[in-house]
Amino acid sequence: MFNYEHGSGMAMYAVVGCSNCQALWIVEDRPETTSCPRCGQRHEFERLKQFVRTESQDEAREVRAAMLASAQDRADAYEDLDSVGVMAEQIDSVGVDDEAYLSEHGLDPDAIEAAGTSQNRGPSSQRDRILDAIDTLDEPTETAVVEYASERGVPPDRVRSALEKLAREGTIVQDETGYRRL
Repeated sequence: MFNYEHGSGMAMYAVVGCSNCQALWIVEDRPETTSCPRCGQRHEFERLKQFVRTESQDEAREVRAAMLASAQDRADAYEDLDSVGVMAEQIDSVGVDDEAYLSEHGLDPDAIEAAGTSQNRGPSSQRDRILDAIDTLDEPTETAVVEYASERGVPPDRVRSALEKLAREGTIVQDETGYRRL
């Protein structure tokens, strides 16, 4: 019923089904394996039942939606709905936008955006700041890394213990010139 294929092109989308739990999902291109989003079962892509293979992601979504509706004896209700693509376009016009929501709750949307932007300027975690020091410094010695990360809010003791841990896990190595990533 749904088994058809369109011409070849760049990306292809396949609606596939899980033999373990009967979930349906969409897979892009032809990976060696894929996991069921419902039960987590790993499948070889070539062994999966492919209900449709198409160049259009929207078409694959339509077929999957129609199959799910049919499986639940709701094909009539499905026919009354707009296409998946149309519904996706309409989603932005439904409800309250972020700015209005924040304003209605006494918050300044511009201040929140500015705070988010300043948070995203550099590495966010202490580990990231330490690794950034190793990547950025010309001579990432322990002293230089501690100083760099400390200036960015990482306590010196935390830097030293993190350097030891990163070396133990094989993320970095220390030689005569200092630390470097592996």
